[in-house]
Amino acid sequence: MRVHIPIQLRWGDMDAYNHVNNVEMMRLLEEARVRAFWRPPTGDAAPTAVLNAEAGSDTITLIAGHVVEYLAPIEYHRDPVDVQLWLSGVGGASATICYEIVSQGQLSVRAESTMVFVDAATGRPRRIASREREAWEPYFGDRIVFKRDSRSR
Repeated sequence: MRVHIPIQLRWGDMDAYNHVNNVEMMRLLEEARVRAFWRPPTGDAAPTAVLNAEAGSDTITLIAGHVVEYLAPIEYHRDPVDVQLWLSGVGGASATICYEIVSQGQLSVRAESTMVFVDAATGRPRRIASREREAWEPYFGDRIVFKRDSRSR
């Protein structure tokens, strides 16, 4: 199962080649990740959004690494892109998040991020809580195999 996060494109996301710039792709992934994992103070939230997003939260998340594979350019359009997320691994203090960005019915980007959970007070990694693991478990899936994946060699 996947979490689907619709993200609206901005006119300013385009580059000189009239497609969404690779830096803006990272912004789309970040926006989807925040909506998927951080519970908003008010309003609807994704079923995986169990982290406290308010100022002064006891948890900080850091990205330890990204892998991105561009399959097709995304041109500006008014319909939101569908950023699909799932988890391919959850360790003691980190999670591997997989993404696919679908634009107008076409798979355009595959990506993976390693997110580390940090205790805000100590600055040290913190263990993933059982309630977090339970909320995310329905969204566990296979990792992405990238075209140039050195991990499988």
